[in-house]
Amino acid sequence: MKLHELKPAQKRKSPNRVGRGMSSGNGKTSGRGHKGQKARSGGGVRPGFEGGQMPLFQRLPKRGFTNIHRKEFSIVNLEALNQFDEGTEVTPELLLETGTLSKVKAGVKILGNGKLEKKLTVKAHKFSASAKEAIEAAGGQVEVI
Repeated sequence: MKLHELKPAQKRKSPNRVGRGMSSGNGKTSGRGHKGQKARSGGGVRPGFEGGQMPLFQRLPKRGFTNIHRKEFSIVNLEALNQFDEGTEVTPELLLETGTLSKVKAGVKILGNGKLEKKLTVKAHKFSASAKEAIEAAGGQVEVI
């Protein structure tokens, strides 16, 4: 960009001033029409209100429940552990440092997807049965925190 290429910034559109005379296009009733609930100050209906008809969210069937005490674990597969050197102690802190995990939620769970080719000591909050088996088969150790 050069000095002779400078242009003034685009002018911002001024807000619509309602109730400022008939010629403005929004005079008298200020675009609210004549009377009724939506014409009143503070008027209008709550979100989801359908004029007295049974609202959609009430018409739909509800099933099951959501456990508010559910613990969501950060998941790491066995194939991701191959990046570490032989004999390394793999902890949640190390997984965060190396960028394997972006954040530890309620804990770390190791799953058995992939093949582990190195002998590692893995410390985590939970292990799947196949992951535990594979780590021990590779000569490593499993430690539940």
